[in-house]
Amino acid sequence: MKTSWRTASLVATAASVLALTTACGQDNATAPASAAQNVGATAAAGDYGNPGAGTTTGAGNGYGADGSKTSASPAPAAPAGKLTVAANPDLGNVLTDGSGLTLYRFDKDTANPPKSNCDGDCATTWPPVPADDATAGAGIDKALLGEVTRADGTKQLTIGGWPAYRYAKDVNAGDVNGQGVGGKWFALAPNGKKATLSDLPGLSVRKDPKLGDIVVDKKGMTVYRFMKDQAWPKSVSNCTGACLEKWPAVGPVKADDTEGVKKKGLMPFTRPDGVKQMTVNCWPIYTFSGDKAPGDTNGQGVGGTWYAVSPDGKPVGAPGE
Repeated sequence: MKTSWRTASLVATAASVLALTTACGQDNATAPASAAQNVGATAAAGDYGNPGAGTTTGAGNGYGADGSKTSASPAPAAPAGKLTVAANPDLGNVLTDGSGLTLYRFDKDTANPPKSNCDGDCATTWPPVPADDATAGAGIDKALLGEVTRADGTKQLTIGGWPAYRYAKDVNAGDVNGQGVGGKWFALAPNGKKATLSDLPGLSVRKDPKLGDIVVDKKGMTVYRFMKDQAWPKSVSNCTGACLEKWPAVGPVKADDTEGVKKKGLMPFTRPDGVKQMTVNCWPIYTFSGDKAPGDTNGQGVGGTWYAVSPDGKPVGAPGE
């Protein structure tokens, strides 16, 4: 459905809002957003935020328009496309649209039932995301995707019941200029909550611009596999001693504390030193001491033996994979 946004009163309708773990030693299985910037924009006086905030030219109208109540009709909103998960060093996993633009939620809206309270000039600054073609990418529960009908009959995407928006001042994939605007606008996490590092699950999936879908830990750090390890008939780590200082073993994570990661073979094992280490599809997993921030993949391909992990446990980019 083609979507255009007009000043209107809003009426909302409610919209809808993991798997068996098996023992290691069974069949093997397979599996773009850029680095975020400008976290925490300074809010204008109004609740909605003004893309021109911080400038002194022009009267402005508090919503991000050009200072005049009359303007040309806005262009149709771009479709959402396939939603993805991007790692932000300050916010953790952030929900983005098919173009890598950050999606936001508004504290004056409601999720149960879903209702948008952003229209008129607010919807110019914060364009509602169309629901028509939105699909869930890796690390996103498609059951959380829904829609709310706006007064003009158009359908707005909801995530966990929360209406989703873009921000007019975000122009590049990974921009988060809308974060914290007016103290009421926040980047969406993949589960519909406000994006924050503390809300990341133990293991989840993010889309790396070069590697595609890869697994990250609770801090958003890239998870790796060592090609000298083994998964069958039992999990074995061949990274010991000084190796573990450079490649720390990922500790146990409960299966229900993961998002987007294959559940089969998702379990811990006990290393010879007595330490429990997590596996994905029975393969031991690690982080890399050379990665300093979420989104770093400095361990990729090191020594031809270390590779990021896909959601089904395969080494991303390894020869023969």
